[in-house]
Amino acid sequence: MAGITGKLTSTVVGKLRSQTDGVNIRVGAMESADTTFTVPGIRNIATLNASVEVSEKSGHAHYPAAMVYCDKLTNSLEEKFRQFSGKAHMVVELRNSQDQLDGIEAGTHLYVDAVCALLDDSRGSWGGGAFYGGGYTVTYEAVGRGGRNFLQKAKIGFDVEVSK
Repeated sequence: MAGITGKLTSTVVGKLRSQTDGVNIRVGAMESADTTFTVPGIRNIATLNASVEVSEKSGHAHYPAAMVYCDKLTNSLEEKFRQFSGKAHMVVELRNSQDQLDGIEAGTHLYVDAVCALLDDSRGSWGGGAFYGGGYTVTYEAVGRGGRNFLQKAKIGFDVEVSK
């Protein structure tokens, strides 16, 4: 099953990094629409499911960051004669850090809005038997210590239907 999750995480990372309509292009467009607020583009987009502490100790912490991973895979055999027919629950974890508390939450919201807009535009077939029907869940964590002084995380979870 690692082939399924690996392909899906690569697909999501490719969508986030796209030079034509990726997350940083969308952040720039949102900033242009509202010039009162500016944030840097996402510096690190990676396929990694690691805690903030582990990332910072290993030198992989470059903020703002988007970590993409599959946290649940369900083979429910919805299509009886397939090897795999079910759902993969994907997560895009956004990490935003800055040295002052003011504005950190607004920046995190902007990154979340950019990823959600990308997902809204990505409905349909992703190739290789993967289909994204839309829908996602966003959870925000409270601001805490970490990164450049303060750190906030948000997780965007969504299901991708897979049939192989």
